[in-house]
Amino acid sequence: MTNYGEEGTHVGSIAALNDTDLVFGQYREAGVLMYRGYPLDLFMAQCYGNALDPGKGRQMPVHYGCMERNFVTISSPLATQIPQAVGAAYAFKRENADRAVICYFGEGAASEGDAHAAFNFSATLECPVIFFCRNNGYAISTPTSEQYRGDGIVYNATKEARRRAVAENQPFLVEAMTYRIGHHSTSDDSSAYRSVDEVNYWDKQDHPISRLRHYMLHQGWWDDEQEKIWRKKSRKMVMEAFEEAERKQKPKLEHMFTDVYSEMPVQLKKQEQSLMKHLKLYGEHYPLDSYEK
Repeated sequence: MTNYGEEGTHVGSIAALNDTDLVFGQYREAGVLMYRGYPLDLFMAQCYGNALDPGKGRQMPVHYGCMERNFVTISSPLATQIPQAVGAAYAFKRENADRAVICYFGEGAASEGDAHAAFNFSATLECPVIFFCRNNGYAISTPTSEQYRGDGIVYNATKEARRRAVAENQPFLVEAMTYRIGHHSTSDDSSAYRSVDEVNYWDKQDHPISRLRHYMLHQGWWDDEQEKIWRKKSRKMVMEAFEEAERKQKPKLEHMFTDVYSEMPVQLKKQEQSLMKHLKLYGEHYPLDSYEK
């Protein structure tokens, strides 16, 4: 799941919140976790589903989660996180916890029934939640004009929304107008539904990273030599983490059955016993050496 061209929405929004505020992401908010200090090796571990992955390899790639950084684990079905975010915000209100919830979603997800139910619950229960709609032009292959209708409504807006959400126990919706320059995902070819000229046009515009670079150059805080060194250093750091994650073993097989229930139910125990019996008989046909013992 790519986010090239949308990076400013991540940093601009999360920088305006407190570290104790709870985040419900969709699957493009890697920059939010990065801003909160999530280490590169854990990003890689999650994508590889290896033994270092806090989720123990049970989620698809880029479905991150981190309890310590108040980032709820991402799930794939569209918009399910929106009513969940309202429930969490209602709990904060009842506790008088001085905490807010931010919920990220795309303009496509805003068409799901979950979104409308969540908006209604948040308003009637008066919850301190910020709905952050990332309008990047396309809900997979469907353009915004066919998917969603709204007027264009990031740091100052989110900061004010957070202040009022907590002080007044009111929900707020921030619509971040952006453009997804990259493909929807690594399995997507966006040229099937949009022209290359359109993408090139937006790529040449001042998207968040290039705008920040130009600003820093203008202020005298950055130059081409620093850029060259930073790019080389960053690429080396990423590739080292990539290769390290690739070498790590997968989590223990037993973890397919753990962590869902405080006490494993009988039916799940039977499934585990069945798997172990099967592997005892036919284990040579499986790459068991790839898993931690």
